[in-house]
Amino acid sequence: MTVYFEDIKVGDSAEYAKTITEADILMFAAVSGDDNPVHINQEFAETTPFETRIAHGMLTASLISTVVGTKLPGNGTIYLSQSTRFKAPVRIGQTVTARATVVEVFPEKKRVKLATQCLVQGKVILDGESLVIAPSRGD
Repeated sequence: MTVYFEDIKVGDSAEYAKTITEADILMFAAVSGDDNPVHINQEFAETTPFETRIAHGMLTASLISTVVGTKLPGNGTIYLSQSTRFKAPVRIGQTVTARATVVEVFPEKKRVKLATQCLVQGKVILDGESLVIAPSRGD
């Protein structure tokens, strides 16, 4: 799906939801090289304030990329920046909903600023902001 720059307006939003599995965490650890035991070792994780294994923060944040790259603006979007504030962990079995909402458009460069969030059961567990170049019909 693609929403072209010419059709984007402030207030537009899109979401993507995913239930985080043990396989997701293990694959993300393998791809990223982040084998922090809080993610992959239950015995270690039980000694942390979380008391169980948690998903990588960047795994959670990557769901924002799914929204931006496949829904709003979608195919052909180029990421310029992403700020992220982590507010709570994600545990195996929790469903994360990533949301992007247009807050500003910059016609001169076809850029779009998006407020970004990830939620678990309606609670914001990550928030931030993306700046992207949206695909245009004129490109």
